[in-house]
Amino acid sequence: MPKKLVLIIVDGMTPAAFERAVASGRAPALAFLAEHGTYTQAVSVFPSLTPVCLSSIVTGGGPDVHRIPHLVWWKRDEERIVEYGSSFAALRAAGMAQSITDTIYNMNEHHLGEDAVTLFEALDDAGLVTAAVNITCYRGRTLHRPTLPWVTKPAYGPKRFYYYSLFESDSTGAPFAVRNRAAGSVDAYAASVGRWLVTRDGFDFFAYYLSDFDYASHAQGPHGAEDTLARTDGAIQALFAAAGGPDAFLERYAVILHSDHGQTDVSRTARLELPLARFADDVVVTASNRAGQVYLLPDARVDVAALAAGLDGEPSVDMTFRREGDVAVARAGGDEVRFGPNDSILDHPDAVHRVWSALANPNAGDLLVSAAEGWEFADIGGRAHAGGGSHGSLVAGDSLVPLLTVGVDARPARITEIAPAVLAHFGVEQPAYQHALARVA
Repeated sequence: MPKKLVLIIVDGMTPAAFERAVASGRAPALAFLAEHGTYTQAVSVFPSLTPVCLSSIVTGGGPDVHRIPHLVWWKRDEERIVEYGSSFAALRAAGMAQSITDTIYNMNEHHLGEDAVTLFEALDDAGLVTAAVNITCYRGRTLHRPTLPWVTKPAYGPKRFYYYSLFESDSTGAPFAVRNRAAGSVDAYAASVGRWLVTRDGFDFFAYYLSDFDYASHAQGPHGAEDTLARTDGAIQALFAAAGGPDAFLERYAVILHSDHGQTDVSRTARLELPLARFADDVVVTASNRAGQVYLLPDARVDVAALAAGLDGEPSVDMTFRREGDVAVARAGGDEVRFGPNDSILDHPDAVHRVWSALANPNAGDLLVSAAEGWEFADIGGRAHAGGGSHGSLVAGDSLVPLLTVGVDARPARITEIAPAVLAHFGVEQPAYQHALARVA
């Protein structure tokens, strides 16, 4: 039997932050894993935003497979905005009750593609015990009822499921997750749950999602958040201690540790709808962080090429992308390049593959926008992170992630290759779409 596996996801951790933390001695758990494992860098998806990234990690498919297009998007069949939490102001602007329902329930029940297979579903079906804490793409086979008396709607997740204190398949004694986000309460909750699970050796596969670094990096920038990474390291140390020490932990578990996306510093904010104001009656613009989308309304009197041209000279825009039949079109500074899915003509990491996957998502906008270095698009509540960090674009800083494997034969080069690596580790058959995408050793 293969070793049980812990998938550790540190949201927003850049390769540079990981490498400095290991070299400085401020992150002994990360350093221990690096000493015993194989380190590389992998490429995220586009847009490199958490709901898109986590869905890609958990399903092993890109946006064309899992159908989650962005943090905020236009649901064409319902003619409404879906907002997964760009900011509190954005949730309010989109409608608080609807946005909370979309984030907690609908993303997994209705928005996630029917043909996508999550790790929890595949491993549950193989008779393995799955567990997850706080991960937002969680669809599984087991019904869980909420813990809060004023919430009545259940959710289907892994066999052992812990979601920000709202769903808890076991009473672990963990503190309330969202009592003080800035002080690290979310990762403290995850650490408490993880300690409880490892003490009982209560899983075959455990998705251990730690999000506090990303939260701090948005506020302080990726360099300024490195004190938080030391705190995140403590959450990994908690797993080691529960197993009887780091050596005992690796005797029992294989590990894949990585991030979902990077982050880059942002100093300037733009409202993407402003340069497109003359098309306001024909389009819906959704933007957040460092990526945007423009949707044509059914009776629009403008075509997508005109929208792309309308962003020429806009300093916040690096590139736009659209489909024209069997080709994709990249536009930057008034110049256009047409390319197929197997071409290699864009400078950003793995850009052609990522752009084609994003454009093939039926929930995506008709025009996709990647922000220029140093710029961020304000969300629908008017909020941004100028002076801090952000992500979402195709540029390397937003797109490259550290990836460390210990006791796993595969060497994923993309975050979409992590799920195939996990399934291969357990000898579980991969969904057909993964065979076309994965390059698992």
